[in-house]
Order: sequence, then structure tokens, then C-alpha cells
Amino acid sequence: MTASSLILAFITAQRLIELWFSRRNTARLLALGGYEHAPAHYPFLVLVHASWLAGLWLLAWSRPINPWWLGCFGVLQAMRIWVLVTLGRRWTTRIIVLPGAPLVRSGPYRIFSHPNYLVVVGEIAVLPLVFSLPYYALLFTIVNAILLFVRIRAETAALSALCSTANKTSPCPTSSRIA
Repeated sequence: MTASSLILAFITAQRLIELWFSRRNTARLLALGGYEHAPAHYPFLVLVHASWLAGLWLLAWSRPINPWWLGCFGVLQAMRIWVLVTLGRRWTTRIIVLPGAPLVRSGPYRIFSHPNYLVVVGEIAVLPLVFSLPYYALLFTIVNAILLFVRIRAETAALSALCSTANKTSPCPTSSRIA
């Protein structure tokens, strides 16, 4: 196996484990009375991420590695772990609203409104650059930006609705996570 294929195998395994983790958490949150908000865009999210990864396997499996960009990717992985640990059993790939649950305001959510999306934006751009594929990085960064525009608006709407139902006197926080 080449170093490139090992990196791709790592990210593929990571994504599959995250999907398992997300499904488990989603089922638990739904069983606790949660509901999914704005599910219509989710198939497009899956399509974009699966296409991105499949394209990398097609184009990058034997390409040389840029160590500087690989270091950047490593930093993004540390940030990903920080987000996952902070959200724990509330992390999902879907927008799940759990009425009555406190909003997450710790970890990276103290600093960023959407730290998980920040990590994903970075990964979509940086991993292709690890393999010196700048046009691929640009293409998927643009597609992902369009998708995230829809996704973040949907999550913000869910958060606003949750906040307005729970507490009509204070504004909704901008740095928190619903589920």
C-alpha cells in the first residue's frame, strides 16, 4: 500500500465509524423525544461527501504527499476529536432537535458557532491539497459551501425555534449545538 492509500483508508474508516456513531446517537435522541429538522437536504450531504471521497480514491491513491498539508490535516483531525468529545452522545450527521435538552456551550462551541462545519470545510479543501489536487479542492469547496449555506440556515432555524419556545425573553445563543 502507498502512503496515499493509507491516508485514504484512514479517512474512509473514520467516515464509516462516524456514520455508525451518528446512527446510534440519532436513534437514541429520537427515542428520547427528539425529532429531525429539515431532512430534505441530507441525501445531498451524503452524495457530496461520498463523491468527494470516491473521487479522492480514484485520483489520489498513488500520488505523492505534501507533508505541510498533511500537518494541516492532522490539526483538523484534532479539532474533529474535540468536537466529537464535546458533543458525545449528541453528535449526529443530521439536525436532531431534543426539546428540553440544554444547548451545548462548552468546548469549541464557546469559540465558534459551528465548529464541526469549520472542520468539514477544512477537510474538504485540505485533504485534496495533501495530494496536490488544488482544482479538486476548489471544486468540492464550492459545492460544499453551497450545501453548508442550506445546512447552517436549517440548523440556525431549528435552534431559533427551540430557543423561542424555551425562553421568550432572551435571544438565542449563536454558539451552541442543538443535539
